[in-house]
Amino acid sequence: MIAVIDKVPLSFDEFVHWYPEHSECRYELRRGIIVEMPKPKGKHSEIAGLVIKLLNQAIDQIQASYFIPRECIIKTDDNTGYEPDVAVVERSCLVNEPRWESSSILESGKSVKLAVEVVSSNWRDDYALKMSDYERIGIAEYWILDYLGIGGRRYIGSPKQPTFTVCTLIEGEYEIQQFRGSDRVVSSVFPDLSLTVDQIFNA
Repeated sequence: MIAVIDKVPLSFDEFVHWYPEHSECRYELRRGIIVEMPKPKGKHSEIAGLVIKLLNQAIDQIQASYFIPRECIIKTDDNTGYEPDVAVVERSCLVNEPRWESSSILESGKSVKLAVEVVSSNWRDDYALKMSDYERIGIAEYWILDYLGIGGRRYIGSPKQPTFTVCTLIEGEYEIQQFRGSDRVVSSVFPDLSLTVDQIFNA
């Protein structure tokens, strides 16, 4: 049973203390409010799993000191923490992450080379909140995988269609590129990646 917290808003430390160790759901803290995140299922889970597989192959190919943790929480503020679908972590930066060993918490954007979100019904969070927060703390690259094409028209255009958005941090701001269909995905973190959007979305 998950304990109920009446106190709102919560601090990040209060959230971490509350977080249930064994749960069927994941949780994020957004501006002091706990948000339940059902674990990925079906196509969402399939795409996330494929991305992990492909990125692990890319990491091995370039022999980088990166790894993909099974789970982690990225703290972006004193009252906000996200659990991305996929995170590529720079191993050498973990010496500056005091809560990594005990809680799998990352507090510096420099530790995260790439964060990935597979879009579901909460697309507003992926395109707005997380993009802004990941940019602010300095995460080098952020992928938004909208395989259903359900994001707002202001984000993916009209008519809506499945869209792979790559946000690349340049001089403290994200520059955004979007890819669709047979487009080859361009990544600054993995420049030799040779994948099309269709190969990923049609997992």
